[in-house]
Amino acid sequence: MTNINIDPQSLCPCCSKQTYQQCCQPFHLKKQSAKTPEQLMRSRFCAFYLKDYDYLIATHHSQYLNGLDKETLAQEPLPQWLSLDVIRSSHTNDKGQVTFQAWYKFDDEIDAIHECSDFLKCDGQWLYTEGKQMNPVMPKRNDKCVCYSGKKFKQCCGG
Repeated sequence: MTNINIDPQSLCPCCSKQTYQQCCQPFHLKKQSAKTPEQLMRSRFCAFYLKDYDYLIATHHSQYLNGLDKETLAQEPLPQWLSLDVIRSSHTNDKGQVTFQAWYKFDDEIDAIHECSDFLKCDGQWLYTEGKQMNPVMPKRNDKCVCYSGKKFKQCCGG
């Protein structure tokens, strides 16, 4: 289970604007399966945020793990996950893609994983396979901050 406690009534870390209880918690508790690749992507981001490494391994297609395990995912130092921006999401039949930026802070620096992720539906379950990494698109000084504080980037995480 998760290593970080979260109030089920608080906003979900995946930035869906729903509560954790309405959004990712049912997936993490194995009460529901993601119906779309985007739902799975959001629940996986939330699992990174909560340090739920069991969930991350369980939702990663076994043929694409390449030796990745819970211990590797938990190796310190870890980033402080801030937010998720889903840029594009699509699926047809048993294949899907989600392009996103996952924002984090590491050593007081803001950065993002910008990726186009591939997903396969196997036995009724969406699974992450692999992704193509791209350069992050950093916010401009006057853009809203990636941490969703409501402040401008320059007055918050970019300052």
